Amino acid sequence: MTSTQTANEPDTRTAPSATVDLKMEVVVIPVTDVERAKRFYEGLGWRLDGDFAYGDEWRLVQLTPPGSPCSIMIGKGFTTAVPGSVQGTFLVVDDLDGARAQLSERGIQVSEVFHFQGDLLNARSNGHTAGRDPKGRSYFSFASFNDPDGNGWLLQEVTTRFPGRGFSSVDVATMKELLREAEARHGQYERTAPKHQWPDFYAEYIVARERGKTSDEAANHAALQTERTGEQVRT
Repeated sequence: MTSTQTANEPDTRTAPSATVDLKMEVVVIPVTDVERAKRFYEGLGWRLDGDFAYGDEWRLVQLTPPGSPCSIMIGKGFTTAVPGSVQGTFLVVDDLDGARAQLSERGIQVSEVFHFQGDLLNARSNGHTAGRDPKGRSYFSFASFNDPDGNGWLLQEVTTRFPGRGFSSVDVATMKELLREAEARHGQYERTAPKHQWPDFYAEYIVARERGKTSDEAANHAALQTERTGEQVRT
């Protein structure tokens, strides 16, 4: 907004077309003790992607949450951010109670379910009201936990996505490869499978691969879900 433009006056300037994908893939989490933080995040079940060091003054560790296209980096010598200063980083789940139970089983202190007063999302510890969103809406029920340095994470339950938010930003080359994988795996499954709709298998397989499952795990998952879908249709 220019100095002469009023709040109610539309901005008629034409923005340049976005032609390059900007994919957020890494978030830096500042920590005090790299080994302690690494143990904590691995203890959450996050995949260790790499651990690189140069002497005693520089180290970089990358980990990825299950099913996430975005990773975190912890380490020393590469950020001036204060340990514990990152707050309100979202981890989206489709089953908030299940996610809380799993974290508790791993020894993590996780909050009770809450929603924000007046729907005013914030990364602070205040402004929370106990219990699920009273309207039962997707996106509006939360739980939280901290890492050993106090960096704060929010578990957000999303069961139905806003329009335009339902698909991955996977590139064309990757999608082609996933389709080829799904085709080959479906061919193996189809030889002995009961009657079913092939898109069911493809969709389950591709989403499972996008969420970090191996080809074998994705194929087993897709077969199981396809058969369940077929049983529901028949009943």
